[in-house]
This record gives sequence, C-alpha cells and structure tokens, in this order.
Amino acid sequence: MDNRFEYLEHTADAKFRAYGMSLEEAFENAAFAMFNVMIDTSTVATGISHEIELNSEDMEGLLFNWLSEILFVFEVESIVFAKFIVDRLEQDAGGCRLFARAVGEEINLSKHKFGTEVKAATYNDMKIEKMPEGWMVQATVDT
Repeated sequence: MDNRFEYLEHTADAKFRAYGMSLEEAFENAAFAMFNVMIDTSTVATGISHEIELNSEDMEGLLFNWLSEILFVFEVESIVFAKFIVDRLEQDAGGCRLFARAVGEEINLSKHKFGTEVKAATYNDMKIEKMPEGWMVQATVDT
C-alpha cells in the first residue's frame, strides 16, 4: 500500500484515514497520523518503548481507546512517539484486545516543534473497513 495515511477536510478538528495491509498496520498508521498532527515525527528518536494492552467491546471502541491511550501517555509522561507497533489484535465473543508498543522519547522543546494540539480522540465519523487491498480506518481527533 502506497499511502500510510491521508488527512481529510474537517471544519474544526483533524480527520484522517489510515491504511494497512493488515488491521494492525492500519491501527499503527492511525496513531502515526494523529502524532503527525501534533509534531513532525521525523524529529523524534526512538529510545523509549511503552507497552500498551487495551480491550473494548468492539473494534471501533478499541481504535478509540488506542488513540486515547497514546495521547494520555504523551500528556502525562511527556513522551512523544514516532513509531507504533501493534503486535496483535484479537476479537472473540469476549470483545476485542490490542497488544502494542509506542516508541519515542521524552519531549525536548528545543528539538520538537509542536503544531496543532490534539485534545482527544472522538467517535465522530469513525470507520473501520476491509478493502480489497487491505484495511482502512478513519478517525477524527478534537483539536
């Protein structure tokens, strides 16, 4: 797949679609797209790895929880991320689970230039679709 993500027109917030050959890759690219709204991720080193395990009743809830969790870690622990590895997504009668790592470094204001502030993930216009060439996830974040 050529494009990892694309930004869509939205009046007030940041809306994007992320793509992947697997659903895991699409979740990785959604996180990457969200962080690229906030910061030039090419300036972020990958010295800190943060393990993340989440669950939800459905995949849309899991995508929301994933974006919310990495935003929470960014805000509370002052870590910017540039790489996301979703090791696996599971879905069964008990719900959905995500096992992943976010990789980055502590915020350094002399190095990291911030753009748009992302306040929260939302369920607004959220979509997860299986496509002939892989997966597409669409999300909107409150800016």
